[in-house]
Amino acid sequence: MIYFNGFALKGEEKFFKKELIENDFSVAGFSYGAQKAFEYAYNSTERIDRLILLSPAFFQNNKKSFIRTQLRYYKADEASYTEQFLKNVTYPSDTNLYDNLDVHKYEELEELLSYVWDKEKIVELIERGVTIEVFMGADDKIVNAEKSYEFFSELTTVYLLKNRGHLLQ
Repeated sequence: MIYFNGFALKGEEKFFKKELIENDFSVAGFSYGAQKAFEYAYNSTERIDRLILLSPAFFQNNKKSFIRTQLRYYKADEASYTEQFLKNVTYPSDTNLYDNLDVHKYEELEELLSYVWDKEKIVELIERGVTIEVFMGADDKIVNAEKSYEFFSELTTVYLLKNRGHLLQ
C-alpha cells in the first residue's frame, strides 16, 4: 500500500488500522495526504484497485477570508497554530500526536486549504475501476463534516463515523 501523511504529520497511519487495506494495489491518505493520494491515483498509470481517503481535507466550501485568516495565523505564530491544529485533529479523543509531528511548510498549508476536489476527476477515476472509500468523523473540528459528506456521498462510498473527529478516534 502507498500511504500519504497528513499535514505536519508522520507515522499516523497506525491510527487507521481498521480502515486501511494492506496490499500492493491500494493507495491511502489522511487529510492533506488524502488530497495527495487522490492526485497520485488519478495521475498514475500503475494498477490501483482501491483509494482510501481518511478525513479528506475539504475546504472548498469555506470563504476565501477563512483561508487567508488561517494562513495569517500560521505565519504570525507557527507554534501556537500547530498546537491548536493538533488539538483539533485529535478532538474528541485525548490522543497525543506530538510524537507524529513532522516538518511542515507554509506552502503546504496554503496548498491544503486551497485544494479543490474535482467531481469529474473522481468520476473518471471510478470509471477506470478504482474503488474509492471515504472515512469521516461526524465531530470533525478541522473540516465541515456535513458539507464534506454531502460532496463525497454523491460520488462514492462514505463512512460517517459518529462521535469521531478528524483522526477518526
